[in-house]
Amino acid sequence: MQINQLDTILRGGQVADGLGGEVITADVAISGDRIAAVGDLSDATATHEFDARGLLVCPGFIDVHTHSDAYLLIEPGSPSKIRQGVTTEITGNCGASAAPRWPGYTMPSDWLEHKYPGDWQSVAEYLDLLAAQRPAVNSAMLIGHRAIRAAVMGTAPRAATADEISKMCALLEQALTEGGAGLSTGLIYAPAMYAEPAEIHALAQVVARHGGIYATHMRSEGGRLLEAIDEALEVARATGVRLQVSHLKTAGRANWHKVEAALEKINSARAAGVEVASDLYPYTASCTDLDIILPTWAAQDGRAAILGRLRDSATRAKIRADIAAERDDAYWEAVWVGSTRHPDNAPFAGQPLTVAAAAWNIHPLDAALRLMDSDELFTGGIFFGMCEENLWRILAEPWVMLGSDASLRAPTGPLSQDHPHPRAYGTFAKFMRAALDGKTVPVGEAVRKMTSLPARWFRLSDRGEVRPGAYADLVALAPATFRDRATYTNPHQFSDGLAAVWVNGALTYHPQDTTAPPAGRYIKITKNP
Repeated sequence: MQINQLDTILRGGQVADGLGGEVITADVAISGDRIAAVGDLSDATATHEFDARGLLVCPGFIDVHTHSDAYLLIEPGSPSKIRQGVTTEITGNCGASAAPRWPGYTMPSDWLEHKYPGDWQSVAEYLDLLAAQRPAVNSAMLIGHRAIRAAVMGTAPRAATADEISKMCALLEQALTEGGAGLSTGLIYAPAMYAEPAEIHALAQVVARHGGIYATHMRSEGGRLLEAIDEALEVARATGVRLQVSHLKTAGRANWHKVEAALEKINSARAAGVEVASDLYPYTASCTDLDIILPTWAAQDGRAAILGRLRDSATRAKIRADIAAERDDAYWEAVWVGSTRHPDNAPFAGQPLTVAAAAWNIHPLDAALRLMDSDELFTGGIFFGMCEENLWRILAEPWVMLGSDASLRAPTGPLSQDHPHPRAYGTFAKFMRAALDGKTVPVGEAVRKMTSLPARWFRLSDRGEVRPGAYADLVALAPATFRDRATYTNPHQFSDGLAAVWVNGALTYHPQDTTAPPAGRYIKITKNP
């Protein structure tokens, strides 16, 4: 590389190359969108010089489990992700993706609240619209099972017929051909919970032919966790698809003891040649719609039908009785309110559910039903059900990556109005802080989990490493001060200690200089490793 071809040199940083080894002192040169050289570049010059002395320089972080596909069209700068060092997102998880949007498919409720810069139906149309918004981050999108299923059979709460499965496979084939990175399922949600193994196996076979990932929010993460892992592993064994177990956890105190058995099942499968990996976020609370607590029979047939049941006194009484039979009073102490929609409910966002119950002088279960009703099912729920010891135990496994399970957010504008889980702003800073403080795996291994491991697993060519020829997705951070600041009560807070971020060679974040145009790209996976 001729020295006059260098655009930027990062000087004297402590470089973690993404492969898990020791940190070394080195210069890193960027030319165009690629890393040109790594080492002692004291004799080289560049258009831009960046003083990286005292900073940790590593590949840009890859968030392997996100829900940002729709929000990238609204806030393409992706501030909550960029400001914790994320340069690539794997979107379309838990069975819901922004595309395809064929008739019959209704996007998740939080996405429906917003206006978009254009319309789309197919994956190809979505990608054209995404490119026009000039995103700051790279992304690759899984195809949501819900989108495929709804296009064929709407929200019917039943198993699919052979003909319907065949139609789903054809639609998935089209979506993958147009750029989808694989398939995701959310088998805990209606109506996906009615999908039988034959349906999932058939779709997974399509994904396997395309070299994609099958990512699953399993049927259970608590009481039937081990059975759900068996089901997911059987899909991989039967079809040869690469399996991603989404946000692996042991939810609920009664299930905490299952962690070793769960890990043993996956490790045994890996040892037998099954391609399986997982992801997790470093928080003990999960987050989804509060209506996840509704009995299965009450959560069918769409929003209007569900609200009709909640607003019929006799049916509501039955719903309440069924929920109360499954959850004791102690359960409600661990439930917080997330985002709300009705103005009267706003004071309870980011508060324990018991606060709303006390204000209304009713039982927390009744408060939950009242919130769902008045918010028209747009209430978010934060559920503190995980064991911190288990969390770090899972994250230490060499095949577990970091996934925020969050859409991007911003502290201003349309994506600042809700109350997200703090993981939207803090996942990667929190995990890195734990590594720097000696709480989890060593720093080099922590970086590998957030960079080369997901890049290789998802087949994102030339990403996730600091080496000549790799794409120049880079992060420079201050080890002493890099930390998350987002909390459950105040989630819209950027992390501290980030010095700079480059995406495809463009300086995307710097406290004093962000003049480079956004340079994120949609990444189409390579079919073969």
